Amino acid sequence: MTTIELTLSAPVNLRDLGGIPIDGGVLREGVAIRTDDLAYVTAEVASDLVAGGLTAIIDLRSPLEVEVTGRGPLGAYPIAYHHLPLIADVSRSHDGEDFTHEGMGRMYLRMVEHAAPQLVVALNIIAYTPGAAAFHCAAGRDRTGVLAAMLLLALGAGDDDIVEDYSRTGENMVAIMTRTAPVMGHMWKALGHDVDAVKASSSLLEGSMAVSMRALLTALRERHGDALAPLRAAGLSDDTVARLRERALAV
Repeated sequence: MTTIELTLSAPVNLRDLGGIPIDGGVLREGVAIRTDDLAYVTAEVASDLVAGGLTAIIDLRSPLEVEVTGRGPLGAYPIAYHHLPLIADVSRSHDGEDFTHEGMGRMYLRMVEHAAPQLVVALNIIAYTPGAAAFHCAAGRDRTGVLAAMLLLALGAGDDDIVEDYSRTGENMVAIMTRTAPVMGHMWKALGHDVDAVKASSSLLEGSMAVSMRALLTALRERHGDALAPLRAAGLSDDTVARLRERALAV
């Protein structure tokens, strides 16, 4: 699949995680930024992010998504770029699941268990980059939400605060779907899917998003005891967690 002509636009689901309560205080600003797709931001947004201290981008999208959109204006800046796909094939990410909040929670569990090495690398990048690290997928909801949850767990945030951060995306979903529609529509069509059928199968604009994240956190503890156990088994060290907490604590 080749790249397509993109209309550049500002993210509609970008937020600094600063201010969230963590063990020992609150997460300071300028450490971790979660966002929807950075591949087609405007030149002005790219410039503002770099001027604001952005030093690393963690791209959680699949190889196919990266092939479609490339890196965009941020690719012209001397900042670190890390492609860490949490789903190898986005067209098969929902196999066996329906597009419901409960189904998303089950998909998130598989993501943590199967992509634990990528999540560990991402946490190390956030821990050691000298400035802010921004991480994104397409919508800044699912894959981005999973990494945000793992980061907040490592920092000692409580479940309610993790769920609250995740749920904030709900108010942006209409704008997200509008922004990503050209790219995602092109991709689904190229993969042989009926775009209208994909849209119709989703009930993610209904009900509370909190269900998905609470389901993930509950399932991780039921299956592993420690919610971070899959990441610890994949190499997440106490040193990395200590470094994250050192960087994250507001002083």
